[in-house]
Amino acid sequence: MSVRLLLAGVALALAGPAVAQSCIQGSERTAFEVRALQSQLMVAALTCQRDGDYNAFVRKFQGELGGAYNTIRTHFRRTAGGGHQRALDGFITHLANEHSQDGIRQGSRFCQNIGPLFQAALAQSNASALADMSIERNVLNPFAAPACADRAPASAPNRRRPAARTRTAAAR
Repeated sequence: MSVRLLLAGVALALAGPAVAQSCIQGSERTAFEVRALQSQLMVAALTCQRDGDYNAFVRKFQGELGGAYNTIRTHFRRTAGGGHQRALDGFITHLANEHSQDGIRQGSRFCQNIGPLFQAALAQSNASALADMSIERNVLNPFAAPACADRAPASAPNRRRPAARTRTAAAR
């Protein structure tokens, strides 16, 4: 065996755990979708003077929103190690900036387009329903990570879209 081949094997073995750690688990995907929805609604509240709607959303889903935040924080602890707080802060800032830019791209239609999102969000019952709604309504979620290898049977359907797909919050 050549030294080069041996070194390549060692490098791959060492990179394996890091690659595995950077994947996103099912519960984390749900949390990222909920956080994307929350961020979109927060930007809409600030841009469109929908504070009452946003406050109603936060009151109704306070536990789910806190749980999503904690799950995302745990994800970054697992994947970013000692830099987890910086990674978490960077993600939240990036998410808000992307939603703000999406609103700017929509221009005067943004507030009109976002109204139904508030009603749909308030009609949901839990974090899973919020995440599904976020996906169905194409709420922008720029977070990209491969799904972790699922231990579920191969025949189980994957209801989630690919992690790297970026969406816009255009009119539905």
